[in-house]
Amino acid sequence: MEEIVPKFNYIVVVILMMTGLWSMLAQSNLIKKCIGMAIFQTGIILFFISIGAKDNASIPIVAKEPVNQALGQAHAPEGSQPQAKPELAAAKAKDYPNPPDVNKLTNPLTQILMLTAIVVGVATLGVGLALAQKVYQQHNSFDEDEILENQTK
Repeated sequence: MEEIVPKFNYIVVVILMMTGLWSMLAQSNLIKKCIGMAIFQTGIILFFISIGAKDNASIPIVAKEPVNQALGQAHAPEGSQPQAKPELAAAKAKDYPNPPDVNKLTNPLTQILMLTAIVVGVATLGVGLALAQKVYQQHNSFDEDEILENQTK
């Protein structure tokens, strides 16, 4: 039991992914296939979120001033590259004598990618359900076998 508790989220992810995969492959109802696809996508998203999680990690925000001003972009002419300021580097060294340990910061990339995956998943589910509705209007059934029988007639 002590070995299972730390890996509980991965066990849930595997159960979700296998349930979704089974639903997409074994079910003949188009709506059930769409629901299985959504469950499978949820499992994948939870997997990546689980990978990106760290215990006792803090957020990677350390700036005390706006980024544009810190980079010297506030007064840069249009189309020119910002120039590095030596006094800015000295000021940063003074403001942050002990920079944060990168290993104790969360990586926001996984969260950003999963937000994008959620949006893509909702759009994919919407298109799948719209196609299923159109198939139902033409064949009066969501069952794959009945649709294929009607197609051959």
